[in-house]
Amino acid sequence: MRKATDKRWCEDVTLVVRNTGGSAVRSGTVTFGTHVIGALGIDWATLESTVALPAPIEAGARKGRTWTVCVDAWRVPVGMHVETRDVSVQWK
Repeated sequence: MRKATDKRWCEDVTLVVRNTGGSAVRSGTVTFGTHVIGALGIDWATLESTVALPAPIEAGARKGRTWTVCVDAWRVPVGMHVETRDVSVQWK
């Protein structure tokens, strides 16, 4: 789930991760792909950022968290905004 913030170059992204495996996840990363969108809806760039996975996550458990995902302000001129559309998770 995404929610706009008061800065056009940031948004709050909520992700719930579910461990369907048979053992606990001890560590990992979440990578966000944030798109810079122009006033006419044109996708000008995709920028990646990586954060730590909220671990540990026990077998069969779900864990959610909200991150404020931002790109450099200069990359989002007036009239443009960001949308975090891509998320990938790697765990250990």
